[in-house]
Amino acid sequence: MCKAITPGIDYSLYLVTGRELLPEGITYIESLKQAIEGGVTVVQVREKKADTGEFLQIARESKELCDQHNIPLIVNDRIDIALAIRATGVHLGQTDMPVAVARSLLPPDTIIGVSCNTPEQVEKAVQDGADYVGLGAVYGTQTKDVSGKIIGPRKVGLRLEKLDGTNVKSVVIGGIKTSNVLRTLHVSVSTSGRTVDGVAVVSDIVASKTPRESARTLASLVKAFKLASSAPALARPFSRQLSDSLLHDAAALLDVVRKHSPLIHQITNTVVTNQSANATLALGASPIMATSPYEMEDLQKATGALLINFGTITDKEGMLQAGKFANLNKKPVVFDPVGVGATAYRRSTASELLNTWQASIIKGNAAEIGALADSVEVQAKGVDSGGSFKDPAAVIRQLARKERCVVVLSGVVDYITNGEDVVALHNGHPLLGQITGSGCMLGTAVATFAAAERLRTLESEGKGADEEGKLVSGDMLVAAVGGVLALTVASELAAAREDVKGSGTFLPALIDELGKLTPEVIASRAKAEVFSP
Repeated sequence: MCKAITPGIDYSLYLVTGRELLPEGITYIESLKQAIEGGVTVVQVREKKADTGEFLQIARESKELCDQHNIPLIVNDRIDIALAIRATGVHLGQTDMPVAVARSLLPPDTIIGVSCNTPEQVEKAVQDGADYVGLGAVYGTQTKDVSGKIIGPRKVGLRLEKLDGTNVKSVVIGGIKTSNVLRTLHVSVSTSGRTVDGVAVVSDIVASKTPRESARTLASLVKAFKLASSAPALARPFSRQLSDSLLHDAAALLDVVRKHSPLIHQITNTVVTNQSANATLALGASPIMATSPYEMEDLQKATGALLINFGTITDKEGMLQAGKFANLNKKPVVFDPVGVGATAYRRSTASELLNTWQASIIKGNAAEIGALADSVEVQAKGVDSGGSFKDPAAVIRQLARKERCVVVLSGVVDYITNGEDVVALHNGHPLLGQITGSGCMLGTAVATFAAAERLRTLESEGKGADEEGKLVSGDMLVAAVGGVLALTVASELAAAREDVKGSGTFLPALIDELGKLTPEVIASRAKAEVFSP
């Protein structure tokens, strides 16, 4: 049974009430009135502790106010209350009345929503005829017990896939607030391109002393995201469609680096900190290798990009805070999950990091990419890769769509994708594989070019509503191509020098050649091919 959705319901900012969260000095109705004036598009009255008489009174007052502003009112759990006040709809939990029974008791045009925690629950809600589903809990929340039910933002897409081919709408719920709403919307997309229709918010509005302003900020962010996210943009996270000028644009970012000398914050493998810093300087940027979680909020306001390389995983809290504040400040985040498939701890840490912040670019070798993609085709040998994929383009496309970012697969041939187009780069020299930290330096170069691409975009296009709705401005695919080419082209030039006799003399020569690179040299030596689906 699948009932067509009643038209005209805008789920963009779905407020769930909670009188127990109200701050001192503001009444329930005043808070609700301000929230509606700020941009709330749907209201759900939730009263877990009130008796029937009190619930009915609160619901009546809420309905009267919502009717004045033409806002749909949904009642949580209670069919009797919904009938008594002629509510727009009801919202049911997994242990509440079945949808079919509720439908038989309610007027035919009543909206019915269902809370869903698993893909199977979403599938059943669709079969039962729900009009919308609430997906979560996305994050932890103090408004209800979600023990064992936190799915994290990266798993929302798996649930959205169950809505393909239906008119059933969706909202995400659980810990959604101003500081994470853009990131949540960005990643809450299925691999088929299905997005959520809105966000359900409780404490960020109800507990606010200025609910009008809180709602207005959230509504503005949701609207900006929807304006900035067309279907092609969703298919290509952090990237526009490829153009003929790709290599030229990627190489030209080197001039932007040297013009602005962006600060590149690197929480990186302690074995290669010095090499990475020298590579950053050679390219024309400024390195900072801070790891304390207590300075991340201030640092991410000043940095051009953030590189998180967890080769030695000694600064996890710093990594968590750095990525969170980088997202808030709309700075590119490059994630290099060194050896992620080697131990259970590395796998769990990578998951925790990626559930806390959104990566703009993920870079790894075949074993690392395979581990993130849940593939067993390539196995790890320590922090190194033990092989290659039969179809690398397909593997990284799927991972890019799943993680909603650009993916770089490093190897003899470097593959880069935005989830649709794949660029294969055939530059590089075998000596790169004979020095410690060449992969880490590749992450450094990619982060440096990502900072430059953001600056170039803001200079040429300016700031506006389009930027407000994005986590990062600029084409991160172009940035990744530029960063990979910078290191691999420099390696070819270094290996050809007469003074290079082996790996010991190759490393300083590589740093020298990074410093001597020009956009013209990068573009002229680039060996690239593009695969489109």
